[in-house]
Amino acid sequence: MGLVTEVDDQTAPTVLIVDNNPMSSMRLANLFKTRNFVVEQCEDGDKAVDEYIRLDPELVVLSLDIPSLDGHLAALEMREHGGESRIVFVAPARMADVARDAAYSAGAVTWLQKPISSEALEAAWATILGPIPTAPGLEDLDELYPDRVQIEADEGPMSAPLPLPLPLPGQLPPLDALPALVVAAPEPAEPKKKGKRRFLLLLVVAALSGLGYAATQGMLPL
Repeated sequence: MGLVTEVDDQTAPTVLIVDNNPMSSMRLANLFKTRNFVVEQCEDGDKAVDEYIRLDPELVVLSLDIPSLDGHLAALEMREHGGESRIVFVAPARMADVARDAAYSAGAVTWLQKPISSEALEAAWATILGPIPTAPGLEDLDELYPDRVQIEADEGPMSAPLPLPLPLPGQLPPLDALPALVVAAPEPAEPKKKGKRRFLLLLVVAALSGLGYAATQGMLPL
C-alpha cells in the first residue's frame, strides 16, 4: 500500500505520486501537503496502475523514468481504465522531448521539469486544474507496447495425439490410385560377386598348374 500523510480531511483530494527517486518523491509530497492533498506514493509503474484503480485519485504526478512500466505506458494504462484523474508528468531536462510527446499521447494536463519547485508548481497550477485532454495514444497502445498483449493461460502439457485408425481389409486403394508424388523405393543394388570370381580364378590357376605338372612327367604329349 502507498504511504498516506497525516491529512485527515475526508473531503481533501488525493494525489498519487509515482517516483523511484526518494528525494524527488519527498519534495513532491511536501509540495502537495501544503495544498492540503492526501498524498500516496509508490515507486514503479505497475504498482502505480494498481494504486490508481484502488484510489481513483484526483491527481497523478508521474515520473517517466520509473521501473516496471515506464511512466508513459503506466499513464496510458490508467487512461484506458477510465476515471477523471489529471496526470502530470515530471522529468529531467534531458527528457523534455520525451515528456512533451508522452503528455500529448497520454492526455496529461502538463509536464514539469525536475527538480520541482513551489514556484514552478504554482505557475502550472491553472493548467493542472484545467480540462483533461484526450489520449490519442490509446488507439495505438497495443502497437506501441506489443509485449503488454496477454497470452492465454497455459492449460498443461499437450496430450499425445490419438493414433490414426488402420484401414479395414478391402479399403486399401489400388496402387495406381496413389498420388503421383509417391516415389518408389530404389531397388537394392546387386551384390558384388568378388568371392565367386576369386574362386573361379583359383580353379583356373589350379588347372593350369596340373597341366604343367602332367607335361613335365610325360603324361601329356607335347
